[in-house]
Amino acid sequence: MNTYTRPDAIIDFCLAPLQLNPMSDATHEVRRRMEHVIRTFQLKAGPAHNGQPVAVDFSQMPTLVINEAAHGYE
Repeated sequence: MNTYTRPDAIIDFCLAPLQLNPMSDATHEVRRRMEHVIRTFQLKAGPAHNGQPVAVDFSQMPTLVINEAAHGYE
C-alpha cells in the first residue's frame, strides 16, 4: 500500500515519473505550489479527520488507459 500523509512524500511520488531536474528553478516552483495546495487541502479537511493529516493512498488510484489509436502512436 502506498499511503502518504506528508506533502513532500506526496509530491515526490507524483513528480517521480517526470524525472525533473531537482535543481531547476521550475522544479522548485512546482514543488512550492504543490506543497501549498496539499497543505491547504489538509488544513481544510483536518477538522473532519480530528486534526490528522489527510492521507493519499495511491494503491487505490484507478488505472489510466490510453487509446493510442485515437491519440496517435508514439
